[in-house]
Amino acid sequence: MGWTGRVAARTPDDDGPTTVFPLGVPGEGTAGLLERWVDETSRRFAPGADNRLVVGLGSADLEAGLTMARSRLNLANVLDEAASRGLPVLVVGPAPGLDADRNDDVAELADAFADVCARRAVRYVDCFDPLVHHEQWHADLAAGDGVHPGQAGYGLLAWLVLHGGWRPWLGLPDEG
Repeated sequence: MGWTGRVAARTPDDDGPTTVFPLGVPGEGTAGLLERWVDETSRRFAPGADNRLVVGLGSADLEAGLTMARSRLNLANVLDEAASRGLPVLVVGPAPGLDADRNDDVAELADAFADVCARRAVRYVDCFDPLVHHEQWHADLAAGDGVHPGQAGYGLLAWLVLHGGWRPWLGLPDEG
């Protein structure tokens, strides 16, 4: 089970179950997300419901050769459009990989995404800094394809989201 399922499973359902529609596309960057998110969510969001948007960002923009400015602009456009539609947004930033040199670029991308969110008062969950030197994270990546974590890694990501303001973002009291 990935991090989204774990987070959904830990979300109280006093007002009825939380429905989660993962729309991630492997290898998609911010340009692809910007192009398709409105159409895909419009088909799934129920009128009058408490619809929310969680944007999980990876580091695909680096492979695509996008500039930091373009990555920032793409995310800003997603967030601005979501705001114009009255959608609360939570952004989950990219996680580190095993390549230390590439992680320098991922760190810069994560910082850029965090800045875009801060400028718009959008909650941002940093997954890079807490995991870049985390032994279990590295072991989990190394045991698989080197890019995607295994169960322990997804558990770490879920923990970061759950403790990165998930409940307050949903309007629920923080677990004490």
